Amino acid sequence: MIDKATAFINSTNCHIYLTGKAGTGKTTFLRSLGERTHKRFIVVAPTGIAALNAGGTTIHSMFQLPLGTFLPDRTPAGNFSSDANVYTQYTLTRKHPISAAKKQVLRSIDLLIIDEVSMLRADVLDAMDYRMRSVKGNYSQSFGGVQVLMIGDMFQLPPIVKDYERNLLKRYYHHFFFFEAKALQPDGFAFIELDKVFRQSDQQFIQLLNHLRENQVTAEDIELLNQHVQPNADDVQHVITLTTHNYKADEMNRNRLQSISSETSFFEAIVDGDFPESMDPLPRIMELKVDAQVMFVRNDSNGGRYYNGSLATIIDMAEDQMKVRLHDSNLIVSVERETWENKKYMVSPETRDLDEEVIGTFQQFPIKLAWAVTVHKSQGLTFDRAIIDVGQAFAPGQVYVALSRLRSLDGLILKTRIDPSVIQNDHEVVAFSKTKHLSDQLARMLEERRIVYMEELIRDTFRFEMLIKELESVVKESDPSSEVLDETMRPILSRILSVLRTEDEHSKRYAMQLKDLLLSANHTLLMERLEKGVEYYIDKFENIIGDLLLHMHQIRQRTGVKGYLAILDSVDQLLMKKYEDISRAKVVIEGLLNHAPFIDVGFIERQRVLLRERLMEQARAQVVDIASKGEKKKTAAKKMKSNAVLSKKVKVDRKDTVDHTIGLWREGKTLEEIGAERVLSVATIESHIVKAIESGRLPIESFVLPNELSAIEEAISAFGKDGLKAIYEGLNGQFSYGKIKAVSNQLRG
Repeated sequence: MIDKATAFINSTNCHIYLTGKAGTGKTTFLRSLGERTHKRFIVVAPTGIAALNAGGTTIHSMFQLPLGTFLPDRTPAGNFSSDANVYTQYTLTRKHPISAAKKQVLRSIDLLIIDEVSMLRADVLDAMDYRMRSVKGNYSQSFGGVQVLMIGDMFQLPPIVKDYERNLLKRYYHHFFFFEAKALQPDGFAFIELDKVFRQSDQQFIQLLNHLRENQVTAEDIELLNQHVQPNADDVQHVITLTTHNYKADEMNRNRLQSISSETSFFEAIVDGDFPESMDPLPRIMELKVDAQVMFVRNDSNGGRYYNGSLATIIDMAEDQMKVRLHDSNLIVSVERETWENKKYMVSPETRDLDEEVIGTFQQFPIKLAWAVTVHKSQGLTFDRAIIDVGQAFAPGQVYVALSRLRSLDGLILKTRIDPSVIQNDHEVVAFSKTKHLSDQLARMLEERRIVYMEELIRDTFRFEMLIKELESVVKESDPSSEVLDETMRPILSRILSVLRTEDEHSKRYAMQLKDLLLSANHTLLMERLEKGVEYYIDKFENIIGDLLLHMHQIRQRTGVKGYLAILDSVDQLLMKKYEDISRAKVVIEGLLNHAPFIDVGFIERQRVLLRERLMEQARAQVVDIASKGEKKKTAAKKMKSNAVLSKKVKVDRKDTVDHTIGLWREGKTLEEIGAERVLSVATIESHIVKAIESGRLPIESFVLPNELSAIEEAISAFGKDGLKAIYEGLNGQFSYGKIKAVSNQLRG
């Protein structure tokens, strides 16, 4: 099923619910997904701890959702209880607008991953859906056309709904689990269950756990469990107790620690940057003693000596290191502080890539007191032996979660007999679990959705409405009387908008042609037409992006333009995202047609980064040239005015600019030094050198070293027919355009 899940992610755009019993590898799949997919994604989770464990961020932080209850309608206001903090589609847009930075991140993704989705309420998922539609400018598709992968186990922690929230939400939802969300109703989702259990191998125990999940517990199951009752369970050594309430676990840990006569030591976490307490994986101040029983909360990254849930006893402690004896192997290991990172997603302003930025860290020893832990906090852990104390189970599924932490029945110790009345799972969850797709249904759905995905890719890649809409708003906000734009700059935005409008009409017809070729299975002609179209639109967007970057660099020379630059920054990201989609189109479609399990787009990403660097360098060079020429004009005008006043004529020595550069180059100065002295960019200085070589005033050897010359000549031989850009990319950007041009000119003779 792992391969099936990967195929649905890479080959379709349909939403996916990935589930599986405890110990089937859901977390492992999530952590390896970055190596399995070509799609750009982010990971979010309902709580800080869940987000930390998943390597992502919280839903409320990423989507900037207010705390409270979301009602999926356009109601501006309502007569709600004073206890209720209610927001709607209307108020989400107007009272809680999303920041430009978060908007850029959400616009950049193809795939949204939600971990621990069992804790997610339907109304919060609908709020996420509305936010995605808004930022994508696509209200006709759920989540604005972004695929959603939901990972979790509905038999574990359920969502929390307060009594007053139930009265509000029941007007919209039959129940409050995520699968009731209105966003999922029109198109549904693929229900994929991982079925290979890695934690347990005892078939009798696996069958018992299945009965617990499905509310089909038999009298024989209860009898089997109650055979493991031990009246003196508290006297058992080197074992952890799983209990139902926090106060019971805290009390047991505190009492057992106080009973140890050794000296108490306190270990304070080292917290740096932004790391909210809600995300703390461990107490900020840990009270420990030698002989205390502890549990690891992380797998060993150095040799696999322990795992998340391994029990041990402290035998020695120091400020930066402690020694523990592992219960399962009797091995003594040294433990040092480990680091947890709080990350945020961002779109790099330089490359326009989706990046992660570490904004805070938490360092602490990866252990905690472990005579007892709540069933809730045991999720994700594995124990060889445990005392299960669930006589006061209060939530559906608690007994199942507790028992599923164990590897086998041999490790089970019950503190009290199991009462059948406390082991029921939620009937809605049980009914939902029976709707899962069978293998043959998934195969048929995969093939159907693959074709739909290719149609959507063709349509969306060559659709420019969002770009046009955004740019129209920029032009509208740029008041002609504003001093921000002078007459030389204002036409740039209008020109870009005009090009996009013209191309949008052409591209719609072109996309229809591609769709017809796809549906008629004329794949050869489809790929030929797609290749030509991609080349055409890449060239168009290179020119558009180049113009925009030049405009942005010009604007940055001015003051009081922060708001306007923010708008241009948004347009820039949209243009680069569209360029990326277009450049990927042929490779992705070809991979889908060939049923490729993985589509490698890495080389396209590298080419895009090189393009971005080149366009930004060109924009900087042009701005410097413009500024330099403008300064020279002002200086000349000032001199002329002064001469007129004095009635004198002064002959100005206007030394040829290329000759000036040649003279400084012959003095042994570097390109950077010459540029700094002449207030010109390195690219401009290089162009002077190239002209001097071409006219015979400088030998090429003074600019291009022998080993560089041979490498560039080979690249020209291989890629020369495709132009300077192809040569530059073929050399992986090792040599500047100036050096390539100098060698190319010499070869042409």
